[in-house]
Amino acid sequence: MELTINDAPVYVATGGKDFNAELPTVVFLHGSGGDHRTWALQTRWFAYHGYSVLAPDLPGHSLSGGTSFKTIEESGPWIAEFLEKVGVTKAHFVGHSQGFLSALAFAKDHQDKMLSLTAIGTAAAIPVNQALIDTAKASSDKAAQMMCNWGFGPNAHMGASSVPGMQPIGISRAIMSRNPLDADLQACADYLDGDAVVKTLTVPSHCILASHDKMTPLKSGKALAQALGVTPTIIQGGGHMLPIEMPKETLTALRAFIPFVQSKRDVA
Repeated sequence: MELTINDAPVYVATGGKDFNAELPTVVFLHGSGGDHRTWALQTRWFAYHGYSVLAPDLPGHSLSGGTSFKTIEESGPWIAEFLEKVGVTKAHFVGHSQGFLSALAFAKDHQDKMLSLTAIGTAAAIPVNQALIDTAKASSDKAAQMMCNWGFGPNAHMGASSVPGMQPIGISRAIMSRNPLDADLQACADYLDGDAVVKTLTVPSHCILASHDKMTPLKSGKALAQALGVTPTIIQGGGHMLPIEMPKETLTALRAFIPFVQSKRDVA
C-alpha cells in the first residue's frame, strides 16, 4: 500500500492482504536503518488471523520518500497523521528498538489511540556509541557491518536461520547500508523523554527482550519492563535484531499478548 504524507510517498506493508480499517489494526515500527522487511513473518501471521497490518517504511527509508526524522519527537505527529490517512482511530503498536521510542513519542500526546504497546529489543533510552554515529556519517555500509556484528546473537553468527537459504545478517546489512543510519542513531542518542513518557502509560504493555542483546542490554530492557509493571518475555540466545533474527520466537511472544488484549476488548 502506498500513501502520501507531507508531500512524500510512504510505502506500507500489509502482510500480504489488503488493508481493512474495520479489523483490529497492528502497527509495526522498525528500528534504526530498518524497513518493513523487519516484520516479514509477524505481519503475515497477523494479517491472516483476523487483524489488519501496517508496517511502514518510515520517511527516508527504503521505499518511502521524504527526509528521515532528525529527532524521535518528530515521529509522534507523523504517526498521528499516518493513522488519520489510513482511517484508523486506535491500534496495537509494536516497536523494535528505535521504533519503540517513536511509539513513545506518539503515546506522549495520543495514548488514547493505542490499544496496546509492545517493546522489542529496546529500552526507554538508547544511548549510542559516538564511534558508531561517526562511522555512520562517513559510511552507512561500515556502520551497518558494525551493527550486524554487535546486533545479532550467537545463533545468527553461526548461520542459524528460520528461512532455509537466507542469512539474516546479510539481509539486514543490505537494508541498513542503504538507509539513513546516521540520522537514526543520532535521534536515538538525543532522545531523553522516554522515562517520563513510560511513567504516564496506562495501556496494556509488554516487553520482548533478548538474552544476548549488546545494543540495548538486557538490564536496560528489564528496567523498562519493571517501569511498565510487566513480566518480560526473554528470548534465550537472541540478540538485538529479534524480529528478523529469531522471527518465530518473536511471533510466539506477540501471539501470546496482542490477541489476549484484543479478546478482552471484544468481550467488554
